[in-house]
Amino acid sequence: MWSSAFFAFLHFAAVFCIVGTVFYERLAFSRNPSLEEARRLQQCDRWYGAFAVILLAVGLLRVFYFEKGATFYFANPFFHLKIGLFVAVGLLSIYPTVKFIGWGKATRQGMAPTVSAKEFTTIRRLLGLELLLLLAVALCASAMARGLTL
Repeated sequence: MWSSAFFAFLHFAAVFCIVGTVFYERLAFSRNPSLEEARRLQQCDRWYGAFAVILLAVGLLRVFYFEKGATFYFANPFFHLKIGLFVAVGLLSIYPTVKFIGWGKATRQGMAPTVSAKEFTTIRRLLGLELLLLLAVALCASAMARGLTL
């Protein structure tokens, strides 16, 4: 029982951390980031990736070894929708991550990155959409946990 509770805690903590990192990126990202802001965004994005890996690993452990069992989850349409939305969030995060990684040369040389108006608008929209989809993931998780179907 304690192991199930511990893995549930890890799962929820990873979710909260993912939402927190995306929220921070959305708030902190600016058209003209300073060197420090750029480095913080790069670090935050690395944490985002780490929390996503933790969430996936712990989630799989919960599906196969804890909670209600794989049969319950795989039969539930909200589980499939939740996983699909999570994958969509991951795909949407690729562009901002690639751009933040691309800042590496400038930040290693002690220079702030350059962000075009188009990049700024695109990244801000993607981060906002990620947050919206993460809310939808939470709704699906709630419905799934209660055994609701479509």
